[in-house]
Amino acid sequence: MKCIYQLGLFVILLNFLTSCNGQTKNNNQNQQTNTTDTIKLVGGGCDGCELMYVDMPINNSSIDTSAGWTEKGQKLFITGTVYKLDGKTPAPNVVIYYWQTDNNGYSSPGEGMNEEAKRHGHIRGWVKTDENGKYSIYTVRPAPYPNGNIPAHIHTSIKEPNIDNEYYIDEFVFDDDRLLTSEKRKALENRGGSGILRVLLSDDLQIAEHNIILGLNIPNYPETTNTEKQSGLQIGEDNPSFIPYHAFGPDKGTRTCPVCKYGRYHGIVYFVGNNPNWDDIKKWLTFLEQQSAARSKYLKAYFVYGNEKDYNKDTRQKELENTGLELNLNNIALTFVPSMTDTESEVNLNKINPNIENTFVIYRHRTIIDKFIDLKPTEENFRIISNTIDKTKSEYFNLQEPDHE
Repeated sequence: MKCIYQLGLFVILLNFLTSCNGQTKNNNQNQQTNTTDTIKLVGGGCDGCELMYVDMPINNSSIDTSAGWTEKGQKLFITGTVYKLDGKTPAPNVVIYYWQTDNNGYSSPGEGMNEEAKRHGHIRGWVKTDENGKYSIYTVRPAPYPNGNIPAHIHTSIKEPNIDNEYYIDEFVFDDDRLLTSEKRKALENRGGSGILRVLLSDDLQIAEHNIILGLNIPNYPETTNTEKQSGLQIGEDNPSFIPYHAFGPDKGTRTCPVCKYGRYHGIVYFVGNNPNWDDIKKWLTFLEQQSAARSKYLKAYFVYGNEKDYNKDTRQKELENTGLELNLNNIALTFVPSMTDTESEVNLNKINPNIENTFVIYRHRTIIDKFIDLKPTEENFRIISNTIDKTKSEYFNLQEPDHE
């Protein structure tokens, strides 16, 4: 009897252990399944973005006025274009959902609000891009969270018509916000492009012109395959700060950061790495000099030479000086770095491929608006560059910058 009793206990214990192991295995399988589902989502998942569907209007306009517009605080107008992944093709019928703090830094709920949506506060809204990809938001400038060091921001999520789930893009933050430190800028993901708003002032209204690039730096996005040659950051990203040696031009003898000093209007950075074609370089420099002279303060152009072969600082300095004198250049800057991967100058942040002939980066308000690789100095390509500057000229160019001192 004793043996039978012990055998019974053993069977019960074995069944218990088997049951526990099975439960653990099933839990692990469920966790793996949930993780896999999250990974497959475009954007990789988004905490809170699903609230965009709570009380979302059936018919969204391309223009929205938030509840904060009539409240105390700095009035803010955000407008721009949503582009497809190429950064050039407008994307219609894209819903942008936004939510933000009020003028005191709180996500304050509104009277009669849906309980679920109170988490996002009463200053929330939707816009749907028009046939040209345009959108506009009238709101109040948010304040940072009280007693914190997180910059003021506007949360944003996107719902594209041909993608099943919503995904988040970079929060809209403000270039003039002292809480937006250099470390925080470098930590930005650039999802959908740079989220940094650079405001201009019209009377008592702050205006930010801000474009969004669908799919840019978005995990699992369906159109990320690109077999073309790669060089430089993508359209929609911020042109990074770097400090080349200025060999000839307005800032000769300095290490002035091009985008830091002259970033308000249009800029062209012409990168050449390890395979220079000097006949073509001189044609491009002549063209850029003409464009710079004609457009005055509205265009700054830079030649950045980063040939690492037989690099010598004094030799490189003299070489560019002679080129500037030969071509009688007065407006554009001839600069150089030891290589395109140099970390001391931080030119490496531009991600230039040193083995292609050239990379042209065109930016406005520090944001990259177009890019060209291995461009030959033909009349047709001269027109392409000139037309790019003309068509991307902001209607807000002549507005004043706010005094943030």
